[in-house]
Amino acid sequence: MSTNHSSSLASGDPSSIEDVEKLVQQLYLPGSPQRISDIQNSLQQLQRTDKGWYLADALLQSRDEKVRFFGALTFTVKINSDWVNAGEGPLVIKKICTSLVAYFLHPTVMWNRCLLHLVCCLHQGDAVDYEQLMSSHDQESTQVIPNLSKGQLLTALWFAVTLVEEVGKTSYASIQTSYHDRLGSTLDDVVYLLRTSLQLEPSLDIRLAEEAVKCFQAWVTYAHGVWLDKAVQLAPLRTMTPYTIRLLWHEDLSEVTADCLGDILNPFSKFFTAKDLEILVGFLISEQAQRQLSTLLGGEFESEPMAVARLLLAYGDAMIQDLVKSPDSSTVQLVMQELLQLLACEGSAGADDDICTPALEFWQSYTEFLIDSLYGTEDQEGPWMDTAKSYVVQAIEFCWVKVRMPAESVWNRWTSDAKGEFKAFRADVEDLLQSSYTLLGTSIFDRLANLANEALKNHAWLHLEATLFCLNALSECISDENVVDVTLSGLFGSELFANMMDPTLAIPSKTQQTAVTTIVSFTAFFERNTQFLPPMLTFLFESLQVHALAAVAAKAIYSTCDSCRSSLVTEVGVFLHQYEVMLGLQGVEPATKERVIGAIAAIVQAIPSHEDKVGSFAKLIDFVDRDVKACQESVRAGSFEQAQEKGLCALRCLVSMGKSMQEPDGAAIDLERETSSHEAYDSQSWASAQERIVRCLYAVGQSLDRDGEVIEASCQVLRTGYKETSPGPFVFPPKTTEDFVRNSDLQTPRLELVLDAAGAMLTRYTRTTATIVDSTAIAFLLRLLQLTAAMGNNPANEPEVSASCIDLTAKYIPHYLHIFLHSQCREHIPNLIMFSLQGMISQEIMPRRSAAFFWASLLQRYELSADLQAMVDSILERYGPQAALVIIHNISGEAARSELETLADPLKKMVFAQPRARQWLSDALYSSTFPSSKVGDAEKRTFLQQIMGLRGSKKTNQVVKEFWVACRGTSFAYTS
Repeated sequence: MSTNHSSSLASGDPSSIEDVEKLVQQLYLPGSPQRISDIQNSLQQLQRTDKGWYLADALLQSRDEKVRFFGALTFTVKINSDWVNAGEGPLVIKKICTSLVAYFLHPTVMWNRCLLHLVCCLHQGDAVDYEQLMSSHDQESTQVIPNLSKGQLLTALWFAVTLVEEVGKTSYASIQTSYHDRLGSTLDDVVYLLRTSLQLEPSLDIRLAEEAVKCFQAWVTYAHGVWLDKAVQLAPLRTMTPYTIRLLWHEDLSEVTADCLGDILNPFSKFFTAKDLEILVGFLISEQAQRQLSTLLGGEFESEPMAVARLLLAYGDAMIQDLVKSPDSSTVQLVMQELLQLLACEGSAGADDDICTPALEFWQSYTEFLIDSLYGTEDQEGPWMDTAKSYVVQAIEFCWVKVRMPAESVWNRWTSDAKGEFKAFRADVEDLLQSSYTLLGTSIFDRLANLANEALKNHAWLHLEATLFCLNALSECISDENVVDVTLSGLFGSELFANMMDPTLAIPSKTQQTAVTTIVSFTAFFERNTQFLPPMLTFLFESLQVHALAAVAAKAIYSTCDSCRSSLVTEVGVFLHQYEVMLGLQGVEPATKERVIGAIAAIVQAIPSHEDKVGSFAKLIDFVDRDVKACQESVRAGSFEQAQEKGLCALRCLVSMGKSMQEPDGAAIDLERETSSHEAYDSQSWASAQERIVRCLYAVGQSLDRDGEVIEASCQVLRTGYKETSPGPFVFPPKTTEDFVRNSDLQTPRLELVLDAAGAMLTRYTRTTATIVDSTAIAFLLRLLQLTAAMGNNPANEPEVSASCIDLTAKYIPHYLHIFLHSQCREHIPNLIMFSLQGMISQEIMPRRSAAFFWASLLQRYELSADLQAMVDSILERYGPQAALVIIHNISGEAARSELETLADPLKKMVFAQPRARQWLSDALYSSTFPSSKVGDAEKRTFLQQIMGLRGSKKTNQVVKEFWVACRGTSFAYTS
């Protein structure tokens, strides 16, 4: 209530809102009948003034329940006495309804049959004593509701809707359960209100019927959530369904009714009886419904036909089984044709056509039902299956039309939202196609391929793009076997690739892009049918000259060359020439260069002649050298942004080449090669290429000093050779990585990647005894000592670098433990051990996890020489108790719960492998630094007994979690 209204009210008698509240409160106090009568007269006079609306609103804000109730009654009086002059009638009434429902929901209020009470008040035009109404049984809704005016019926409907919606928001638990129970007591009153409102001739009062439909929907929605299995409560509501369905035939009520029934059908189809569904489908196949749906076919997506279409889809979802298994029914046939037509409306998905996406969802559900029936039930041989499959084929053909791209001029006018929705629709069609392949097999593939050939013959380029898009979706469903090779041979052996680059045909770029994507989708076909490679690759290399196609063409070239490398070795010269031509084009993207040079490297890898392989690879490095020199020249010219682009492109080209030069998965490996004279020869022949690659690394690194992306790319170059077991251009000698690590310091960006590369190199050489890397391992260890010292031996100062330092230290166990005894390292090993212990108590997650892994490795038992075992024993003798202390510190509540499994690993290794584990852990548990006061000696003792008894088994993890919970303060009962 505004201040102005309060002031005007205060000028009367009573003088203020506070005075009115006092008068209301006095009504409930003992007093003479005359006094009570005077108070009632005074309050009724206020209620009937033009200020009564504001009085009611102000009283509803009171803290006194009795005053709020009088405010609600004042609204009721105003509705009956001054509704016409209310101005904001509906808004005011709905606010009253909300207030009355809030009163209903008050914990101390028992307002059963609230709707009956309200309609009685509305009918009488004044407050009706609730207790007297409930005890007398003189008035029932069947007597009162038929005599209500239109406005009073509307008010009752609004109240019924607000009531059920607000109660529906409450939890069906504890005290709120009573709300749901009490709501049941008013159900019969609601049903009679609905019957009265829906039985009125709709043409006489459309608005009342609309509100009755909304009320019906609200109560059925509530019933679905609360009374789903309670037939007693559902039965009265079900009697209203026929009254509601018949409104579909009324032109002014068809939309709201269709929306109501569709929203109910979707989640709650069981609410409808067989008779209800029969009446409903009668409407859906009626001339009226078909006339409304036909407007959608013409591209007019008005709200009323859209509502009918949504109702049709809801009916389809609810009745899928009947639609599938009764194909001979004329009704089913009509419904199925209407459902198919929803995919055939004029307009594009997302931009114009608003119904095709939900229609597509129905057909996806329909297809999945057929698949389930085919593979999961005894109905797999049902006579209806062929007809059902034919509907799926028709749906796919309609979708094929729908996924066609619009003309480029139209596409450019679309909003980003429309483009996004269209792409989402195409993605959903992909899902439908992939599901349908399970059902239809290669027949759908053949059908689409025929459509592609027809489109190609007729130069229908957007039709062709749509078909290739659909074929690409099916590629994931087809194995590498040649089940579709004949079909694909017809497509790829046609004029497809020649036409795509014919400038006289004006082919849309989207069609060209999809044609390129088709090559990637069916790479396995070209691997089996190499005769189609020349025209396809010619098309791809010509596509590199078109900016819009370059990126996808480069991807296709890489995919093809990677899979078909052995078949293309005779053409490596042509590929090198094509790459030279590409480099002469303007605006070639770095990513395109990386993919294409990687593709050529894959072919080079397959060249059987070692001399030819080395020679061809040298030509690839020549291309990389150009970018390196361009980087250096740009730096000298002060163009640092261009220098970075050129330098990174050079390094990433090397990464792409390195990956492609790796032995393909599944390639035959000569196990005797490492001991043959060929290996030494191969290593020497690759030395020149390796020197050139290293020069590239250092040239870019020096030109772009302290550039994190350059450091990362350089590490990737080094790592490409670590997985190889045979000599190659990227299988660098250990000294290469050693020098790279030596040149790094704490100021090196992304230093952790450098250290990770060092660790990967050490791991690579643990697989062979042919190469000794002790000197490199010593260099790495010395660099670690320098880095940890630079961090003040505190992992928290550089968490990521610290974690990588500890990870690299762990790589020395067990194969490089002898390095710890080297004269340059021996005296510094304690510093690394302490650094790892500091990492395990760090507040930073990364060093803590790395340290846990290090200690889990160190605590294990290995087959070591006597001197190495003595060294390890000495380390554990000195630092084992501290490790136990740190481990217990973490699992006693200091670590995060998500880290417990990682931190339990060193505990399990200690228990299993170390004879002194019990003593170390006991000392840690009873230490004065134990972090938790929530567990006592008995709990600690039981915990120790449990973990020692489990001997490092996986169950230790659960015991650790329980102990952690107890230390955090949650009660926990230990059992022995």
